[in-house]
Amino acid sequence: MLKRIAITGPESTGKSWLAEHLAADYKAVWVAEYAREYLNGIMLPYNIQDIEHIAVAQHMLIEAAALKATNYIFADTEALVCDIWAKFVFGTEPESIRQLLQNQHFDLYLLCDIDLPWEPDPLREHPDERKILFDLYKDTLEQLGWPYAIISGEGNERLLNAVNAINQLQ
Repeated sequence: MLKRIAITGPESTGKSWLAEHLAADYKAVWVAEYAREYLNGIMLPYNIQDIEHIAVAQHMLIEAAALKATNYIFADTEALVCDIWAKFVFGTEPESIRQLLQNQHFDLYLLCDIDLPWEPDPLREHPDERKILFDLYKDTLEQLGWPYAIISGEGNERLLNAVNAINQLQ
């Protein structure tokens, strides 16, 4: 049976690295973060419609990949990221993102801790709000009742902590 794992959390917490390495370890499918590709292709600043577009496109990429996956699928971000992003930056939750959030299913959310150093990047914008954002993710996951594990540590330690959380699913 296919297990769906979402890698989520604030910026610069190793989500992409973790998704790619987990997919390699489990010989599984992973879905890259669409936001980075999209935002690199437009003139900034972005707007709320851009976040809605990213949420829908990310969801479609995840669902298309799930059709090909056999054991696990690892999603580097999903609708929760877009929901918190929209609320935090624009103070609103678009209906389209709310619907995606309500209709998505993951067996486990790996919430990446903010214990990694901030890495500057032209697309990253909240270096001083990572604790606030982390708490938003954690509180939202708890309010929704979705299964999650906080993943901390650097490099292989972080990967091993994620593997241990995933192996508890079996």
